[in-house]
Amino acid sequence: MQELTTWLNIIGSWVWGPVLLVLLVGTGVFYTVRLRGLQFRALPKALALAFSRQPQSDAPGDISQFQALMTAMAGTIGTGNIAGVATAVVLGGPGAILWMWLCALFGMSTKYAEAYLAVYFRERDSKGEMAGGPMYYLEKGLGLKSLAIMFALCGMIAALGTGCSVQSNSVAQAVANTFGMPGWITGVLLTLVTGLVLIGGIRSIARVASIIVPAMALLYLMGGFIIIALNYELVLPALSLIVHDAWAADAVAGGAIGAVIRYGVARGVFSNEAGIGTAPIAAAAAKTNRPQDQALVSMTGTFLDTIVVCSITGIVLVMAGQFKDGVTGAALTSNSFEALLPGVGGWVVTIGLIFFAYSTILGWSYYGEKCAAYLFSDKAVVPYRVIYTGFVMLGTVISLDLVWAVADIFNGLMAFPNLIGLLLLSGIVVHQKLPKPISVHE
Repeated sequence: MQELTTWLNIIGSWVWGPVLLVLLVGTGVFYTVRLRGLQFRALPKALALAFSRQPQSDAPGDISQFQALMTAMAGTIGTGNIAGVATAVVLGGPGAILWMWLCALFGMSTKYAEAYLAVYFRERDSKGEMAGGPMYYLEKGLGLKSLAIMFALCGMIAALGTGCSVQSNSVAQAVANTFGMPGWITGVLLTLVTGLVLIGGIRSIARVASIIVPAMALLYLMGGFIIIALNYELVLPALSLIVHDAWAADAVAGGAIGAVIRYGVARGVFSNEAGIGTAPIAAAAAKTNRPQDQALVSMTGTFLDTIVVCSITGIVLVMAGQFKDGVTGAALTSNSFEALLPGVGGWVVTIGLIFFAYSTILGWSYYGEKCAAYLFSDKAVVPYRVIYTGFVMLGTVISLDLVWAVADIFNGLMAFPNLIGLLLLSGIVVHQKLPKPISVHE
């Protein structure tokens, strides 16, 4: 089993190698140029749209634009914001944070394009609900059915690993370390609360995500801002180190500058998922007649995830200076918060990790079931929900080395067909074409 995991990790490193990372960032640069820096020019308008809770009741869709954003952010704000940033700093040095920022700034234009195409090519399924995402714009926009199937298959499998088992395992470990509760008890409770939410489908997921995501993000950000305010004298040295280390030939922790760029970009993409193709599945469910409006709303998810939440984690990590002590992941973030905010900081990270991971489980469940429905019809949704809920329990009681290795491969493989679709359909996005009447998918 260990040998299989080793080989899968090697395959995963190939999938997430320079070709994919360059393609991911390159697509963002491509759209930034073609859209003339839309993510910078339209950010204020996008944020205003994102936090307007008044749904367009007369527009086609299942949930409000805000709920669609929160569902997508439920899938992105997770262990990557806490553990992923710490890993990037340990392996790539503090300079990796700057590359995460750059990746996010370009990734905002990618996320805009994904959401635009998702709304443009969406359709109603046999239950009257919206269905959209890369599999639909690959098939309907380009006629590339094989790539659409590849994306949906990889998405369905990746959801069980990256979005489900890995997240439930993180919750179980956090609860065990903080409260001493056995993993199986956490698993039973987490499975129950997940199953109850999934029964209600996208509307139920969106309602819960709209509560959990803003509340936990605010709690986490508040803890980070308090640390920064109480230790303000460490802020400028930390920012200076981040900028200097990003361009240093011999980075503080990462060795060569190539490692700094690689881990910064890779962890940035892992956190905000721009270009992976998951968020547009949620965007397609939004109530709107204008693809560009939901595209702007979706774009803010990358900004909030990486430029805001990940930045707090990264700056606190560098301020604490413990990234060379041999600890990594969520433990390093927890230790750093606790060191600068004794008695409270560690709790902020633990509680944040629990709820961030749980929201990720909910968000990815919708991605997985939509991929399953595309492959096997809408009749596959309920069986997939049952299997997905079972994987929540499974993730809390087993070693996830093998699961993570498999999920990592399929998570990366999702990006290739999606990026092909984004590049070949750029004319529709750039010229703001209006969608055709929404059809019913039989």
